[in-house]
Amino acid sequence: MVEQGARSEESQVVVEVWADLGCPWCYLGKHRLQAAISRRPDAGRFKIVMRSFELDPGAPQEPEKNEESFIRTHGGVAAQVLRAERQMQAMARKEGLEYSLDRLNANTFGLHRVVQYANDQGLGFEFFSAVQDGFFVGVLNPFDADALAGVAESVGLDGRRVREVLAGNEYAGRVRADRREGVELGATGVPFVVLDRRLAAPGAQKVAVYAQLLERVAGPVPNERVS
Repeated sequence: MVEQGARSEESQVVVEVWADLGCPWCYLGKHRLQAAISRRPDAGRFKIVMRSFELDPGAPQEPEKNEESFIRTHGGVAAQVLRAERQMQAMARKEGLEYSLDRLNANTFGLHRVVQYANDQGLGFEFFSAVQDGFFVGVLNPFDADALAGVAESVGLDGRRVREVLAGNEYAGRVRADRREGVELGATGVPFVVLDRRLAAPGAQKVAVYAQLLERVAGPVPNERVS
């Protein structure tokens, strides 16, 4: 993507995040991006917009064990998967994040459709983030309609509408369009972050790298004004 000059200090900066629910690197990358933004005095300028990217469109509707899901899509044996998961768990905990090894995976198309509804209400990232955190912490079944409705209500959405979306096929076209657009912008996997439509950052970057990218699109961290 072509980089242009940094925006003025007052203007809003849109940060788009392509991700999928069960992607461990998306979980870490999301928190690193949030940390980079929160460290800026002008953090309120940045708006994170959630974009849909299914990693496994052919995943079954019925939840399966995490290791079964990985072996189905990547091969290998359960012991190898669990070893890699423990490494991810150690990394997450080092960064202050809980990371449950006892997770189930299933098709996320319905969840992404709800994210699109949440985007229309300006709460797509807040909703997705709350669902993903609950999933990785091990306290939420994201494949249960009532559970998703409960999370939706906790962030200010209409739980009834969430159930309606899940029961039908609303927003299906937008979910697929998001994935196509991400690929067109250079995504080969997720997380994939696009800052102000000028810079793209594939993979879960370190907090310091995200901070550098924010500075490139929004300018240096401003000095806090003294009243």
